[in-house]
Amino acid sequence: MSKKVYEYEVGEKFITFFYVKSVTKGVASNQKSFLTITLQDQSGEIDAKIWDVTAEQEEIYKEGAVVKVEGELHDYRGRLQLKLKQIRIVTENDEVNFDDFFARAPLSKEELFESITKYINNMKNEKIRKLTDFLVSKHQKEYLEYPAATKNHHEFVSGLAYHVHCMLRLGESIANLYPSINKDVLYAGIILHDLGKVTELSGPVSTKYTVEGNLLGHISLIAIEIGNAAIELGIEGEEEVTVLQHLVLSHHGKYEYGSPKLPLIKEAEILHYIDNIDAKMNMLDRALERVEPGEFTERVFALENRSFYKPKL
Repeated sequence: MSKKVYEYEVGEKFITFFYVKSVTKGVASNQKSFLTITLQDQSGEIDAKIWDVTAEQEEIYKEGAVVKVEGELHDYRGRLQLKLKQIRIVTENDEVNFDDFFARAPLSKEELFESITKYINNMKNEKIRKLTDFLVSKHQKEYLEYPAATKNHHEFVSGLAYHVHCMLRLGESIANLYPSINKDVLYAGIILHDLGKVTELSGPVSTKYTVEGNLLGHISLIAIEIGNAAIELGIEGEEEVTVLQHLVLSHHGKYEYGSPKLPLIKEAEILHYIDNIDAKMNMLDRALERVEPGEFTERVFALENRSFYKPKL
């Protein structure tokens, strides 16, 4: 495959292939319809517009299509955008590898599974270990393949497991610095906190929210799962179960961020900060890798719409 979109310079012309992640129809000031197409390759996503769109174009340029694009990279109000010259659906004569369009975690699924299970196997509290192992094993395939979100952070194949892997390493460093932390509780909270996303989200490709995701959300979903697993394992009513449910229910940290409860256990407070640190670092790394030293990134909506500077140091 040719260069990725974020490897091009502003004003540079190119011809390349993209996966169509989403399509939105709009109406311009001249009352003519247009399409905003979110295009994706391994380097990320970028928007392009098809102006004066025809009914035929609306029919063929849909989510999940693969297109060949000729265009130019533009900076529009601080955000990169593609100015299309030509666009068409790929044909059987085009040499395209579908996997080239999707970013993946820097570690393989096997490496991520080995990393996460190491922490589970080292847990000393048998009830916490059994409960954590039961739920990870139940959802193992999806847990190792799904992204952590539809956008903003770890929104790539195996992003969920990679997010957990990084949080575990961060949590281990913090727990070694503060020996009063219950490592079993913290590690189990990290491993389980986003596991509800395997039900909340539709999958690793063209990820959307499911009906359960929209109506219940991943926090409620995993809290329910923990309760059901405890019944199946014969440990319902034990404090370990209540503590783990509290960690997942409070891990967003504030009511306005979607947490039904505020953190009221030390490990729950730490879990919230670890989750926040890793998510923000992932957002920053992905934004900064697209700019040269001495330049500012695009505005990052999830980080108060700030534009970050990459020092020349």
